Amino acid sequence: MNDKNITLLWSHLHWLVVLEQQGSYTAAAARLGVSKAAMSQHIAELERAAGVPLVRRTTRSMRLTEAGQRLVDDTRAPFERIAHSFAGVRDLSGVPRGLLRVTAPVALARQQLVPRLAEFTRKNPEVRLELELSDRISSLAMEGFDLAIRHAASVPDTHVAWPLCDTRSVVVASRAYLRRHKAPKTPEALSAHDCLHYPRAQETPTWTFEPLSGRGDAERVTVAVAGPFSANNSEALRDAAIAGLGIALLPDFSAQAALKAGKLVEVLPGWKPVGTFAEQLYAVRPYASHVPMAVSAFVGFLRQAWASGFVTT
Repeated sequence: MNDKNITLLWSHLHWLVVLEQQGSYTAAAARLGVSKAAMSQHIAELERAAGVPLVRRTTRSMRLTEAGQRLVDDTRAPFERIAHSFAGVRDLSGVPRGLLRVTAPVALARQQLVPRLAEFTRKNPEVRLELELSDRISSLAMEGFDLAIRHAASVPDTHVAWPLCDTRSVVVASRAYLRRHKAPKTPEALSAHDCLHYPRAQETPTWTFEPLSGRGDAERVTVAVAGPFSANNSEALRDAAIAGLGIALLPDFSAQAALKAGKLVEVLPGWKPVGTFAEQLYAVRPYASHVPMAVSAFVGFLRQAWASGFVTT
């Protein structure tokens, strides 16, 4: 094959790298903004040019052959350098621009992020936002995200993290529930209540508290809790608490609007829940020598927006 034909296949190599990152033709096509048919055609053309199979397909899965994986391993880093270089050149205009792909937890995004986005897009009209709402932990580099908003205690050393704001956890219940059941005065009393909890790996869910006026770890109390409902989404737990199903432990960004409206009241105000939810929101991205202006602009915007508190309407 002559040099001209090889040059024409450079984009095909990039598509192969994206296919390996995304793990399926459908996801890769969506990431590139092309049809699945076009994706398949490009890979087929690359295989014909290489003279060997690069992808093994079945009705349910896709994986690279040894030759395909070698091509991806040899070309991934150069393509990343090209992308970073282009982003740096584009930023010479002095205006944030381009596609910004962000992933954020469902409840946080619905309640506290989406209501702020109109203001950001007005201030940055050259930036196009693509938001994925998901409670699972994504591989940012593998899935092509520029930024993740995370409610976390720590972040990997291979990533850059910007603290956005502090958060806290609150224990809440509806007035109707508290009329039917005596409000607990101590964490230990929760064992006699219906507790709506976030399911974790352990079989028996527990909540841990420390007194606000105490000495921290030395006075921590851990209580086994149980109830008629659990969910891996704080918005669902909040709504169940509003419906009078029980006492819920929530991050403040999920509870504040309902507390302000009187739909929920705080329980055990003299105790601080610890360990269930992290106490900080971060913006996270894989380490890179260049941070695009769109990323910096979005992080700065969120820091300023959330510095004045969460949305409570």
